[in-house]
Amino acid sequence: MLKAEGKITDAVIENMLSWRHSGFNVYCGPAIWPHDENALENLAHYVIRAAFSQERMNYIADDQSPDGIAKVIYQSKDGRTSKTFGAIDWLAQLTTHIPGKNEQMVRYYGYYSNKSRGLRRQTDKEDDVPAAITRCFKVLLVDQAHKL
Repeated sequence: MLKAEGKITDAVIENMLSWRHSGFNVYCGPAIWPHDENALENLAHYVIRAAFSQERMNYIADDQSPDGIAKVIYQSKDGRTSKTFGAIDWLAQLTTHIPGKNEQMVRYYGYYSNKSRGLRRQTDKEDDVPAAITRCFKVLLVDQAHKL
C-alpha cells in the first residue's frame, strides 16, 4: 500500500524487513470506532485483564507447607508444567513489573502522540478517530522508536 502510493521505496522495505523483532506488537485488525460499543467492551476486557491468572496461582501457607516456608505454585496455561516460588520470591517477581518513580511505561507515536491529538482537537477532527490503528506499518515505526 505505501509502496504503491510512492511513500516508501524497495530499499526502505528491505531495511525494515531486516530489523530484529523485539516481540513488541500492536493490534492491526479492523478499526474499533467509538460508537461500536460491543467492540469497545471486548477491547476493555482485554486491556484490564491481569498480567497473570489468579486461577493458576496456588498459595500454600507456611503452616501447611512441609518445610514451614510459605510458597506459591504457578501452573502453566496448558497445565503441564508448574513453578514453585517461595512467597517472598513470588512477591519479588511481581514487583519487578511495577514501574519506577517517574518511569514512562506507555509511549504514543504518530497518530496517537500528544502533538497529533492536540492538532486534531484544535481543528475539531476528533469525531472520526478510530480506537485502534488500522495500518500495520505503524507497528514497525512504534517498534523501532521503542528501541531508541
